[in-house]
Amino acid sequence: MSGTSLDGVDVAAIETDGERIMAFGPTSYRAYADNERALLRQALMDARALTSRTARPGVLAEAEAFITRAHAEAVEAFLDAEGIARKAVTIVGFHGQTVLHRPGDGLTVQIGDGAALAKRLGLTVAYDFRAADVAAGGQGAPLVPIFHRALARSIERPHPIAVLNIGGVANVTWVDGGDPVACDTGPGNALIDDFMRATTGAPLDRDGDQAARGRVDEDFIARVLKHPFFDQPCPKSLDRNDFALANVGLPELSVADGAATLSALTAASVARVVARLPQAPKAWIVAGGGARNPTLMKMLSQRLAPATVETADAVGWSSQSIEAQAFAYLAMRTLGGLPITFPQTTGAPQAMSGGVIATP
Repeated sequence: MSGTSLDGVDVAAIETDGERIMAFGPTSYRAYADNERALLRQALMDARALTSRTARPGVLAEAEAFITRAHAEAVEAFLDAEGIARKAVTIVGFHGQTVLHRPGDGLTVQIGDGAALAKRLGLTVAYDFRAADVAAGGQGAPLVPIFHRALARSIERPHPIAVLNIGGVANVTWVDGGDPVACDTGPGNALIDDFMRATTGAPLDRDGDQAARGRVDEDFIARVLKHPFFDQPCPKSLDRNDFALANVGLPELSVADGAATLSALTAASVARVVARLPQAPKAWIVAGGGARNPTLMKMLSQRLAPATVETADAVGWSSQSIEAQAFAYLAMRTLGGLPITFPQTTGAPQAMSGGVIATP
């Protein structure tokens, strides 16, 4: 999995039949170098003009070749390091890199050549998970709720449970025993990361250190939350650039105040979604990069009280690798023809299978 934060490739192995999760295997990570992240950021820029899923103008062709190669290298290094034989792997789930997500225009683009990856690895690969849902009128995101439901069955917490993934964009899955309800909540780490890069050159606000020192501009947050997206019912989804540093109107702030304000915006947008869920969650489990930010976790706890807020690691899951595990799970569901998107999670007209299978 390579997410909207553009930090690197997460790799994870799980044992599953596409319904139950029998065991979690090892995990790994391949970080992107600065020049590789720069290539992907340029790909995001070049993708803005896309009107076709297959067009690769600008650096997109180069970026697609890189994404395919980086994932191949990550999987090969992982299998070698863990001593996992190729014959022990049923299927690889390959999300690719989202460069454009405009479901309202019937367009979602994830670069990455699944057929080439299958050939290089000598393994069956499932990829292109979002396109079928979008073609049917769904949002094509979020895709992980069915995995979150499987995870939620393994813990004892008061229901309803909300599983919150904070990557570049944040998304929530509401679970209360039946079919999950899900949506994107708003900006995740992307705005904070982009602000830190623009003001300090650092790729992120590590451990929320800057945000912990800053003052929150509540007027700015109130202004952003007037955006029509936040009043839309679930399901709903975002492109990484829907709330970009260039278009949110952030006033000129110190590094600490800017980091604090953008972190608080993420927390406030999560709290805003509670009214859109069938019932207020009693327990929140936070995964993704945001779970490793103590300042953001504190802000979430304050804004989501009296519900409990815990990291995925605290309940025995993996905050870092949960999305990589999810795409392994979705790959098995794809192989078995099981649905991966639902009316309550993406707005699809019916429960739908998705993904394309490539064999070596």
